[in-house]
Amino acid sequence: MLDLKFIRENITEVKNKLVQRGLQTDYADVLILHDEKRRKLISETESLKNLRNRVSEEIANLKKQGMDASEKISEMKKVSDNIKKLDEDLKNIETEIDNILRDIPNIQHDSVPVGKTAEENVQIKIYGEKPSGDFRFLDHIELGKKLDILDFSVGAKISGSGFPFYKGKGAVLERALINYMLDKHKENGYTEVFVPFLVNRNSMESAEKVPKFEEDMYRTEPDDMFLVPTAEVPIISIHKNEIIDEKKLPLKYCGYTACFRREAGSYGKETKGFLRVHQFNKVELINFCKADDSYQEMEEMLSHACGILEDLNMHYRVVSVCTGDMGFAAAKQYDIEVWSPAENKWLEASSVSNCTDFQSRRAMIRTRSEGKTEFVHILNGSGLATSRLYVSLIESNQTPEGKVIIPKVLQKYTGFEIIG
Repeated sequence: MLDLKFIRENITEVKNKLVQRGLQTDYADVLILHDEKRRKLISETESLKNLRNRVSEEIANLKKQGMDASEKISEMKKVSDNIKKLDEDLKNIETEIDNILRDIPNIQHDSVPVGKTAEENVQIKIYGEKPSGDFRFLDHIELGKKLDILDFSVGAKISGSGFPFYKGKGAVLERALINYMLDKHKENGYTEVFVPFLVNRNSMESAEKVPKFEEDMYRTEPDDMFLVPTAEVPIISIHKNEIIDEKKLPLKYCGYTACFRREAGSYGKETKGFLRVHQFNKVELINFCKADDSYQEMEEMLSHACGILEDLNMHYRVVSVCTGDMGFAAAKQYDIEVWSPAENKWLEASSVSNCTDFQSRRAMIRTRSEGKTEFVHILNGSGLATSRLYVSLIESNQTPEGKVIIPKVLQKYTGFEIIG
């Protein structure tokens, strides 16, 4: 969440940034009115509490002197009742303020391109060449059936649409991708963690995933637990409510989880096969760092995610995501997209985001330097999600006969060089 003081002191900038994101600004004005009321209530309450403390001493002195203090006691009862009422009003207004703060996204960096939709994202890098050949590229569903490595109908029978089923060498390839990426990121200086796939509400709130995006999450009703939408959620909570010694920063983690998303807003979008699923696998990168270093660390994280694709000899591009398309918690975001020769389009395989202190403020993750505490900056990146990467990988490496050649860096993990 944003700092209320920052919003108060920079309300014009905040509203301009919201407009650039394509959002309304009315609730920012309401927030300021609530904040003025909150500060007035605090002032009134403190004045009454000071009065109560002062008169309480007078009552004590009157009693010591054997004098009647009933009038002052009656007066103080009225003051105490007023304080109780003001405290209730203050609690209610603070709840209203918090609810509004939950709806205000992070303030984007000045370098973020202004735009409304993904079509206005700005390409900043392209790598490799499009796969080519004198044959029709089979899509990943056709390849999955032909090679008996994917079966979405079995996944649908077990769980419902949007749940993939890997088989034989297809399952081995998926596991190989995950193991290779974890090993590579450990070489890049990340500490590997293996985290729970179920998290509590507080962890989801710390990562700013609920309540705003709760309808997109899978939740267990009796326990109020959530299936993780990304390993970002549990990894952020590793240091929840902690003050980290500045000398230990940056703290960098990589972790694999299956990821679960209801995709409640996917109506009308491309949903076949891996293009939109409810369960997928992902290796996540998280960096807790000093505020002054976060944008430099972001570029390094981007290079680590891109390095995976370069090792796999994949054709990809990087786009700087525009204001209207970027994530809620992000101050700046890059998307990495891989090319699908069968779909003849780019598919998002990773996002790398600098969330500055937006999440750490809610999670209360700080650092101390020279006796002063400040919120750390948190970066997250997919390093990478396997679903659309899998699509591009098997489509791009297919032969005219419909076989799939395994990239060299994966062969020691798969134990085979070709599927087919």
